[in-house]
Amino acid sequence: MVLGCTSDAGKSLIVTALCRAFRRRGLDVAPFKAQNMSNNARVVDGGEIGVAQWLQAKAAGRTPTVAMNPVLLKPEADTRSQVVVDGRARHDLSAMPWIERGPYLWAAMARGADRMIADHELVVMEGAGSPAEINLPDYVNNRMTAHVDAVAVLVADIDRGGAFAHLVGTHDLAPETTRRRLAGFVLNKFRGDASLLTPAPEFVTRRTGMADFGVLPMLRHHLPDEEGATVRGVAPSGAPTAAVIRWPFGSNLDEWHLLPHAARVRWATTPADLDGADLVVLPGSKHLAADAAWLAETGLDVAIRRSAAAGTRVLGVCGGAMLLGRHVEDPDDVEGPTTETDSTPIEGLGLLDLTTTLATEKLTRPADIVFSGLPEAWRGLEGRRARGYEIRNGRIEGRSCQRSPLVWADGNVLATTAHGLFESPDVLEALTGERPADVLEATFEALADAVEQHLDLDGLLAHTER
Repeated sequence: MVLGCTSDAGKSLIVTALCRAFRRRGLDVAPFKAQNMSNNARVVDGGEIGVAQWLQAKAAGRTPTVAMNPVLLKPEADTRSQVVVDGRARHDLSAMPWIERGPYLWAAMARGADRMIADHELVVMEGAGSPAEINLPDYVNNRMTAHVDAVAVLVADIDRGGAFAHLVGTHDLAPETTRRRLAGFVLNKFRGDASLLTPAPEFVTRRTGMADFGVLPMLRHHLPDEEGATVRGVAPSGAPTAAVIRWPFGSNLDEWHLLPHAARVRWATTPADLDGADLVVLPGSKHLAADAAWLAETGLDVAIRRSAAAGTRVLGVCGGAMLLGRHVEDPDDVEGPTTETDSTPIEGLGLLDLTTTLATEKLTRPADIVFSGLPEAWRGLEGRRARGYEIRNGRIEGRSCQRSPLVWADGNVLATTAHGLFESPDVLEALTGERPADVLEATFEALADAVEQHLDLDGLLAHTER
């Protein structure tokens, strides 16, 4: 079990690296996280899971399954999340107060963990936040660690400062059931000469009994962050500029991780961010009403219409596709009962003749796309094929501009409900004129090299053989 002293300590990246490193050693390894919180999800057999576990499964050479992430929380507002259990949205649990959900979620968490342990030689588990959040009931870190009798490793982000206090304090505040399973610690995101850390790691070992498993440097990589809004990679000289709208409840933003290798990408939060863009992208949205209101508040609605009128290509995916249309209706309060959405349709940008109705049943399924019959502005995509996935409640109607299944276009505006299409080097080449290399496999290998070089993996594995 990889636990963190804090959120964003680097647990997900380390689990990804360990999965590839142990796979290279010939072990049957798989990832697991009892509960994740992210609006970035991938469709697998049986439903959806967090993108971090999807990536970890790829690193381990395993087919991702819902058992790897049995509970996923998808924020829809500052105080509300959609609850996904075993890959499916649960409206009853989403409506339940947060503090009351735990007992109903634990069965799925335990069932998923037990299945992974039964099916694989080694399971690398990831915690959430910190095991020392003493004001909260903790199922993901402490109860899960005890349930599977896991060997636990504590990760501290040394780049933010206070790492040694974090290690000792987390050890001391964690419950005894977790404390006695803490085999060692890792100092993550270090910049500089690791020999200068002496004698602090030795002190932590004396004080806590945790072994020093090593110091990981600040790693450069090309994986998307958990929330996806990152730009990694350098576009070729002369590449076009893509402005991607960064609205508050953007979802599946990780699917754009390859775009910066083919275009100069900027995340747009103001009208000025669209200036000079060759392509404007409206990505997925987890809450259409809130994100449509934000477009109006920032003036981006006017700026997007102005860009489209000037001939700039505008592309919408899933929620972005719906907001390119005329309006979105929510008769069953799928996005939650608010005075803004109870009876008034959500106004779209009106750039495509589309109307959307939100249904209570969410579609989660693979999607094979063939771009055909497209307007001249999108001629490079004509005939291209790509495999993606759908995660949506919205049902779109718009026959007048439908060009092929799940694709609508009119002039320089194009929409699709399929995610993942623009992770295809073929599609990006057609869209930008630049063909990026697939960066995931190279990144998995580089991460495995790093943990092999800097961490005591033999010592860690020895603890699992107790």
